Amino acid sequence: MYPNTKKPSPFTKLTAWAKAHPRKAFAIASVLIVLISGAIVYAILVLGEKPAPVAKAPTTTTKPVEAKKYYSPLTGVLVKNEAEINMATTAIMIENSPEARPQSGLKQSGVVYEAIAEGGITRFLTIHQQDKPALIGPVRSLRMYYVDWLAPYNASVAHVGGSAAALAEIRNGNYRDIDQFFNAGTYWRASDRYAPHNVYTSFERLDALNQAKGYTQSSFTAFSRTDGKPVESPDASNIAITISGPTYNSNYAYDKASNTYARSQAGAPHLDREDGQITPSVVIAMKVDMTKIMEDGYRESITTTGSGEAVIFQNGTAQTVTWTKADRASQLRFVDASGKDIPLVRGQTWIAAIPNSGGAVSWQ
Repeated sequence: MYPNTKKPSPFTKLTAWAKAHPRKAFAIASVLIVLISGAIVYAILVLGEKPAPVAKAPTTTTKPVEAKKYYSPLTGVLVKNEAEINMATTAIMIENSPEARPQSGLKQSGVVYEAIAEGGITRFLTIHQQDKPALIGPVRSLRMYYVDWLAPYNASVAHVGGSAAALAEIRNGNYRDIDQFFNAGTYWRASDRYAPHNVYTSFERLDALNQAKGYTQSSFTAFSRTDGKPVESPDASNIAITISGPTYNSNYAYDKASNTYARSQAGAPHLDREDGQITPSVVIAMKVDMTKIMEDGYRESITTTGSGEAVIFQNGTAQTVTWTKADRASQLRFVDASGKDIPLVRGQTWIAAIPNSGGAVSWQ
């Protein structure tokens, strides 16, 4: 078609077509200009825009939720759960004549009251809540002043009879009386000791009896408690308590490592038959007025209400305070000069009622 000539280029053809069709060429060019302009604008506004930085969530440190702690109202020691706070309390009269030694269940008890029962012979009132000794005894009779001390605890009272005044009070319907006289199946007489020094019980039997009687919980005002912290230089490492005579006088040796007091009486370590030497966390010497009165014969009588002097031994120190008790139903309190309760170290508390006439306490 074009002999001896070069083949026209696409550009030449396009130019020739545009000249031949000027209106169509103009329309196509306009459309192309619009499309190209739009693409440029799009690239500038959209594709050229930097992505906004992603905001990072603020860093927070989540503190672990600390499990709630529960403490025994009787001893102030840590217990497993809230249910243990309201566990029933049980008070038990324990003998301390030489024929009764060594006793069972003393070391585990939460609070111990020691006082003269008759003829200079001391007797113990033990208060139990979370502790459950498998063997307890020898169990003996009740006296009126022990009733005054146990009344605030809302406790069942394990004993073998008692003085006329004590029995009249404990049987008046206001107490949880579990006297051996009326609950013989809860107690037994041991064969390795002779009467009356051989009556024993256990918490397996006491708990069963309390459960049967509906004595399943106790609510009471407790002593103020605090964590123990031994002082650097103890000023009361050896305590001597004169309560009646050599057979019943006691000594306590402070052990800083355990922050407890190893108890001795009659010149020898005072042992719990099953658990070894008794080692309370707190020892209190409480001075009281004691007289003889006629009930069913002559009986000792201790003034338990009002106030008097006391010495608290804890953390290796001695602190002279005032004991006070408003009435039978009120809890015994130990207060400073301003009337503020003295917190007691957690653990077993041993309270010795020392007669103002003839009794004494000293330390070094």
